[in-house]
Amino acid sequence: MKALQVNSLSDDLSGVGINEVPVPTPGAGQVLIRVFSASLNFPDLLMTRGLYQMKPDMPFTLGGDCSGEVAAVGEGVSRIKVGDRVTGIGVGAFADYVVLPEATVDPMPAGLSNDEAAAFGAAYLTAYVALVERARIQPGEVALIHGAAGGMGLAATDLARALGARVIATGIEDHKLEKVDALYAPSLLINSREGFKDKVKDATGGKGADVIFDPVNGDVFDESVRCINFCGRILVVGFVGNRITSLPTNLTMIKCFSVVGVRAGEYGRRFPDRRRAVSQELKRLAEDKAIQPHVHASFDFDDWRSAFASMQQQDAVGKVVIRLGE
Repeated sequence: MKALQVNSLSDDLSGVGINEVPVPTPGAGQVLIRVFSASLNFPDLLMTRGLYQMKPDMPFTLGGDCSGEVAAVGEGVSRIKVGDRVTGIGVGAFADYVVLPEATVDPMPAGLSNDEAAAFGAAYLTAYVALVERARIQPGEVALIHGAAGGMGLAATDLARALGARVIATGIEDHKLEKVDALYAPSLLINSREGFKDKVKDATGGKGADVIFDPVNGDVFDESVRCINFCGRILVVGFVGNRITSLPTNLTMIKCFSVVGVRAGEYGRRFPDRRRAVSQELKRLAEDKAIQPHVHASFDFDDWRSAFASMQQQDAVGKVVIRLGE
């Protein structure tokens, strides 16, 4: 089979290429998926440079989220069967076939295309674990979503709206915010390049946001602390900003707010029952059209470089997908 692999680390993708490798065999508790589509995530780019926390031995296959059809199952697999159309989250999805743990494979929501299903998994799982499992967001609360044009931010914007929150979406490029508005119509859009604190306070009658979804950190986190409501929750989801910040703890006492870490993958591993419940609820929301994953662009497997270029240039709103089959 064909697999997009990192053969050597480089800053220009020169160490990445499509290799011919054997089709893997699922072991106990594993599922072999014939991949339809797989979505690109920022860690994929980092892994080509050796800058991600996960550093597999080379050569290794890239790709996390995918959609596909179950081709085989290992011993002990009971929830998934051969022929099921599924989504999967793991490592190695930029290939004709990928083996994933049964725990990270779920039935594909009816009504989603292969590309949309590939864009659905990790982003919406992270958004749900953050907003519902960790922040316990309630209808009518104000959700401030940073990085709203990115994969996770866009999913959080969509989900928060579906949950009845009043959504304020931020970003640093007007044309991307216009696309977010066209997709999910948040209550307020803020170009945060020149700051956002005063606009959030003005929009909330001086109170601030009840829940803040922050995949950026750094300066964005520091300013978020200044516009969080009393007893609000700031969700630390990622660190794509210019630095990892520190927090004067006296501020948490004065405003009685919580800083909540979100690591959706580890949450699912430690609490598999909750992970299944979250996946089932997301499937229901997708099938009811309450949420709708957005694919910015799809590329053929042989054109994988264009997909990575879109990620590098940061021109995407939502997910970039590589198509491998049907």
